[in-house]
Amino acid sequence: MSRSLRAAAIAGVSALALGLATLPHSAQAADTTLNLFAADYGTGPADSSQIYWQGIADAFHAANPDITVKVQTVNWNDFDTKIQTMIQNRQFPDITEGDYFANYAQEGLLYKASDVLSDPGNPMPVFKALGSYQGEQYGIPFTTSSRAFFYNKKLFAEAGIADAPKTWDELQADAAKIQAKGHIGYGLPLGPEEAQAEALLWFLGNGGGFQQDGKWVINSPQNVETMEFLTKLVTAGDTEPNPGTKNRAAMLEQFAEGQVGMLNGITTLLPIIKKAGVLQDSDWGTAPITGKAGPLDKTLGVCDFAAAFKGDGTKQAAIKKFLDFTYQDKYQIAFAQEYNLLPGTTSAAKAISVQIPVLAAFVAALPKAVQYPSDPVWAQVKTQIQQIIGTAIGPDPKSVLDTIQETALKGS
Repeated sequence: MSRSLRAAAIAGVSALALGLATLPHSAQAADTTLNLFAADYGTGPADSSQIYWQGIADAFHAANPDITVKVQTVNWNDFDTKIQTMIQNRQFPDITEGDYFANYAQEGLLYKASDVLSDPGNPMPVFKALGSYQGEQYGIPFTTSSRAFFYNKKLFAEAGIADAPKTWDELQADAAKIQAKGHIGYGLPLGPEEAQAEALLWFLGNGGGFQQDGKWVINSPQNVETMEFLTKLVTAGDTEPNPGTKNRAAMLEQFAEGQVGMLNGITTLLPIIKKAGVLQDSDWGTAPITGKAGPLDKTLGVCDFAAAFKGDGTKQAAIKKFLDFTYQDKYQIAFAQEYNLLPGTTSAAKAISVQIPVLAAFVAALPKAVQYPSDPVWAQVKTQIQQIIGTAIGPDPKSVLDTIQETALKGS
């Protein structure tokens, strides 16, 4: 949390207390309360997203003393389950920030972005389709990220490797050399935290994916071949043991500690490397994602969205005021700086590329980014991928992919 944001929060609390003290009872009774439910991207109390959102809520109170924003955050890994349970129980928040679920738009529960944001064109256009349903945008890009191939130059030198691999065969050969020196050759996190991201990056490297032309292709020959290659990689001992139980966060930490030669990484790895204090900037590098026949010219782009629930329809104006306030560049940039992610708006992305040059390459990759399906059934499919894709590392990967494909088709 930046000092300026903390100061705004403190000032907001004082101003709010003063404002309420001078309002007549009838005016106070007419106050609007907004319930915000957001994912927590922090690693502990010191950088909890609760602090970020409370700072914005308090500053917003100072400018709008008749609107109260109650902030609730939950660990990013638990957001999907929690919000789905809330909606099933008809406990609708007014605003969410985290994953976007097209099925809620399908069910008529959400406001369109144009109804609750004065400048709905500023959020990054590349993610518009991902946050849309039947051509209308409901999810508003809030924070984004892209992926790159990270490699440990020190371990490469120790193993006699000159450059980052460009093909799968080169990656396997390099991983074997690094493993022979007593390190993890390639870090393959297929645990439940974000298995869908790692799997998709590998599928893309073989011309596969989750969907093609709007049709589910999870069990395509390309994807099956990809899992067969990964099985060979794991069986040879060139990855960590049991990738199906390894989460991304733990793997990023091991890379930062100098234990892993290669992995598909994200901008959040940068502060982890700095905090570990093992690798200097000259000890690691990035490259395009490795593909079967050569490096990819695209990457995975991920976006978490804000969404506004209609509820009883009485809070639209208050929601719009709060979202307009929240989407100011200064708050977008503060969030990106706090968690080493990328902004969700075009204006903030341009600004942060200048302010933090190390993020410029990741911002530049976003326009070519491949995204997760915007299909309403994606919520179910993603959960199943997280739960069982790791078991596709084995003698019969097709049966696992068939199971996921059946879930996708049944829900469509």
